[in-house]
Amino acid sequence: MSSATVAHLTDRGVVTIGGPDAVEFLQNLVTNDVSHLTEGRAVHAGLLSPQGKILFEFFVVRSEEGFLLDVTRERAADLVKRLLLYKLRAKVEIADTSDRWGVWATMEPVGAIASFPDASPAGAIVFTDPRNRSMGRRALIPASVQNQLRDARAADVEIYHAHRVALGVPEGGKDYAFGDAYPHEADFDVLNGVSFTKGCYVGQEIVARMQNKTIVRKRVVKIESASPLSANSDVLLGEASVGRVGTVSGNSALAMLRLDRAVEAQEKSVPLTSGGVTVIPDEAAIASYVKSVASAPASKLST
Repeated sequence: MSSATVAHLTDRGVVTIGGPDAVEFLQNLVTNDVSHLTEGRAVHAGLLSPQGKILFEFFVVRSEEGFLLDVTRERAADLVKRLLLYKLRAKVEIADTSDRWGVWATMEPVGAIASFPDASPAGAIVFTDPRNRSMGRRALIPASVQNQLRDARAADVEIYHAHRVALGVPEGGKDYAFGDAYPHEADFDVLNGVSFTKGCYVGQEIVARMQNKTIVRKRVVKIESASPLSANSDVLLGEASVGRVGTVSGNSALAMLRLDRAVEAQEKSVPLTSGGVTVIPDEAAIASYVKSVASAPASKLST
C-alpha cells in the first residue's frame, strides 16, 4: 500500500444513473459534455434551474454500467428527485447509492503518485480531479472494500479543504449557496465545469449570455489576512457588505466577492475587512477582472 495522503470525504454521496438512454439524458441536462466520457473518466458539472442558478454541483464519472455522480451527500436524495422530474419516457434508472460508495481524495498533485494509492481496492474508480490537476485524484470506492485504505496515511478532511482553499477551488454549499449563484460566479468557466459548445441544457441560455454579453462582477476568489478568518462572515467595504466568506483555512479563505467593489477599494486605498481584520483578495483574480473590463465592448459594459 502506498503512503499517499488520502482523505475520506464523508460529506460526499453518490447517485447512480444507468440504462440505455443515460448518456442522452444527462447530456441534455447538465452544464458539461458527458458524451465523450469513457470508463473511469470524469467531468465537473452542475444541474441548473431554468434561470441559470446552480442547484447541484457534482462530478460525472463514467462507469461500466452508466454514470456515477459524486455529489454533496445531503443533496443526493434531492438530486434524485430533481432528475426524476426530467425522466419522462427516457429509459434510465436513477438511484441514491451513497451507502454503497465511499468518496476519497488525495492531496498530491497529479504525477506525484503513481495511482490512488499504488494498490487501490478492488472495484475502485479513480479519476483526476477535472477542476484543477493540482487538486490530485479522487476515488469512488465500494463501501465493502474501503477498509483496505486503513493502512494509507489518512488525513483529516480539513486538510483536503485547506488544499482547495490554497488552489482557489470553491465547493457548493460551502463557498456559494445552491440556488443563488450562476456558474460563472462559482468559477465553473475557469474550473472546467461548463461546456460552451455542446448545445442546449437546462439554464444554457443564461450561461451563454453571461459568457458572451456580460462582465462577471462577482466571483468566488481566494482572500488572505494577517489574522484567522471566520466562515460566513461578511466582507465589508466601509460599512457595506461586498462579499461573504466561505471555506476558511487559518488566515486564508474563499469568498464570494464583488470584484468591482474590490477594485474600487484599491483605487481609493480603502481596506476590505472581515471580522474587523483587513482582507486582501487574490491579485490574479482582480487583475483578470480589470483586464476583462478594459477589453470589453461597450455592449458588455452596459450589462
